Amino acid sequence: MKITFLGTGSGTEPIANFRHVSFVIEHNKNVYWFDAGDNCSYAAHTGNIDILRTRAIFISHTHMDHIGGLPNLLWNIRKLDSRQCKSQTLPVIDIFMPHGKTLPAILELLRYTQKGFKTDFEIKENIYDDGVIFEEEGLKISALHNNHLAPMDGKMVSYSFLIEADGKSVVYSGDVKSVKDIEPLINNTDLIIMETGHHLPEDVCKYLTDSDRKFAKLAFAHHGRAILEDFDGELKKCKKIMGNKVFIATDGMTYEL
Repeated sequence: MKITFLGTGSGTEPIANFRHVSFVIEHNKNVYWFDAGDNCSYAAHTGNIDILRTRAIFISHTHMDHIGGLPNLLWNIRKLDSRQCKSQTLPVIDIFMPHGKTLPAILELLRYTQKGFKTDFEIKENIYDDGVIFEEEGLKISALHNNHLAPMDGKMVSYSFLIEADGKSVVYSGDVKSVKDIEPLINNTDLIIMETGHHLPEDVCKYLTDSDRKFAKLAFAHHGRAILEDFDGELKKCKKIMGNKVFIATDGMTYEL
């Protein structure tokens, strides 16, 4: 698995060098998206990620800093497909959403752009819940609801993900009310990608250090004000607690497992 962080900022006003949150995993020549913040497709395409190999998109919840780039991502895939740029587009792009209200609105918006947004590939919506939501070619994605948002129409609408492939595992928090929300997913995990938009990095380090859960590395993303305003200072605090077991992700950073 190769992870590329396309955006590592939280839902702030535009801040230089920190797009809203999004990362991709490249596995078996396919591309898998986790959240789709602003300009994610621009960052991927100009960073030499072949977005025509997009197989699936996983949205943790539908706040704008997590889906703001989704319409443009779909539009850019269609644009590159029509120009036959790089490799061939996959026939189906599965989009995993926590509820069924947002994607139809996005597709309706796109239909009022050029040529009615007709595509040669299928866009398939999948409404997911807790448990394994995707398993294909050695990649398995499981979802677990968290308490970041209240239920909508009786359904949980904010989730964290466990990503497994090639004997490695990654936990992505999405946005959570507490670090406790992701604890059930952590079991000898190789990498935790934890948000700091709603939590102080130092507090997360202390909590996970005191926890019985075992993991190899902790990466911070979805950065809140603490990191955005004092990146070096926050990193120093975290390393004092966890040493080289922790790092702060930046836009464009890659990490291989």
